[in-house]
Amino acid sequence: MHKFCCYVLLLLSFLYFPLALSWSQNTQFNQAENYEGSSDLVKLEYHMGPVLASPINLYIIWYGHWNPTHQATIRDFLYSLSSSAPYPSVADWWKTVRLYTDQTGSNITGSISLSGEFYDSRAACGFHYFTFPTIVGVTVPYAWIGYSGAQCPGMCAYPFAWPKYSGKPPPSTNGGNNIMRAPNGDAGVDGMISVIAHELAEVSSNPLVNAWYAGDDPTAPTEIADLCLGLYGSGGGGGYVGKVYKDSWGNGYNLNGVKGRRFLVQWVWNPVRRRCFGPNAMD
Repeated sequence: MHKFCCYVLLLLSFLYFPLALSWSQNTQFNQAENYEGSSDLVKLEYHMGPVLASPINLYIIWYGHWNPTHQATIRDFLYSLSSSAPYPSVADWWKTVRLYTDQTGSNITGSISLSGEFYDSRAACGFHYFTFPTIVGVTVPYAWIGYSGAQCPGMCAYPFAWPKYSGKPPPSTNGGNNIMRAPNGDAGVDGMISVIAHELAEVSSNPLVNAWYAGDDPTAPTEIADLCLGLYGSGGGGGYVGKVYKDSWGNGYNLNGVKGRRFLVQWVWNPVRRRCFGPNAMD
């Protein structure tokens, strides 16, 4: 039977591309590449390109047939990026992303708005890039993310699902596939939230693939979230997600959001501390 997958496309743009005003911006499971706390092996460098320093307007294109409950979870996460919530919050997590600057010393913006939504029922875990002005007339950074429940449930939904290629699930799963309960009730969409966060952090710090990344190959950069794959709390690394919170139902989370939402979002590389970091860190 043919499986119909759902995708979400997030579009952003720079103020200084006037033709982009219709989109306006005003002005996989893997072992962590480094254990939490390690900085010896990381050489993250700035390559003189822009970061998203002006307020960001996000535009979502929903591909496929979406469950409205799943859409609401994604919207609330995006609203949480610039909204108050109990500590540690999604906005607190974004403060680490904001530490990155461009060559003028301007930090990544803290103003992120969900400004429009579009639907396309025609129908990678996630990636980001940008459009080419020679082709479409404008440069627009974007992030493309597939619904983890259908696209890659054993990889993009980690740590709520155990990857099939990783062998036998740990004893805590009682032989099943689930290794941590999802805070919003769906392993697919909760896993997708962390992928969205990952791509937003990287498209903001390396929108034209010439700003912040590690490695010598700009066609395959290791970016600020790539450095912390699989890390969600203190002590994480080598396949262990780290210390995270559990609610009264046993659902795992590390960040608070709007409307009482809770999310589990991977850490990103902190350029000041020179290690992977999140606001739920124990040290």
